Amino acid sequence: MKIITIPVTPFAQNCRIIACESTQEAIVVDPGGDSDKIIATLTSNSLTLKAVWLTHGHLDHVGAADVLRRQFDIKIIGPHKDERFWFDNLPMQAQMFGFPPIDPFYPDEWLSHGDTLSLGKLKFDVMHCPGHTPGHIVFYEQDNKCVIVGDVIFKGSVGRTDFPQGNSQQLIESIKANILTLPVKTAILSGHGSETTVEHEIKTNPFVSGQYG
Repeated sequence: MKIITIPVTPFAQNCRIIACESTQEAIVVDPGGDSDKIIATLTSNSLTLKAVWLTHGHLDHVGAADVLRRQFDIKIIGPHKDERFWFDNLPMQAQMFGFPPIDPFYPDEWLSHGDTLSLGKLKFDVMHCPGHTPGHIVFYEQDNKCVIVGDVIFKGSVGRTDFPQGNSQQLIESIKANILTLPVKTAILSGHGSETTVEHEIKTNPFVSGQYG
């Protein structure tokens, strides 16, 4: 599995290109913007884009998704259907976050907890992890011990819950049930900041380690 991280937009959101090295097929996870950078990277690495996958509906994670869908004639897959209101409100999000105007668009397929997705010879388990947003999902690739978590958990921190329909208790429950139960060497690829591991967060993350209550 090849992972290419492209920080996009002023929010420095970690858009990720995930590729199967056997087939050179790729997906883009959370293309928040800067579609030209994403397309150039796909081209320079001779990758065939098969789909866009989304963890949740915040604009800094989805802003370039529809551009890529139209450019490559592919599907947008995910997140969970409980994110629909965030897609309804994309114009409001653009105004709120200072992004260029954007019209509402919607995924081609919603995902549910327990779904699986394939990319070449790679297989990803879908887990519903609400709290930051109600329909947030994560993608776990067991063979490569890697989980793409969007804004659920960060190195030393967790996602915000002060947006509409955020829930702090639900977020912590999601992290403890779905992220911290993964093998300890699993790499956690977050939507912002540097990557970490399950082991590191169990030991040091003050929101979930129990060190501070």
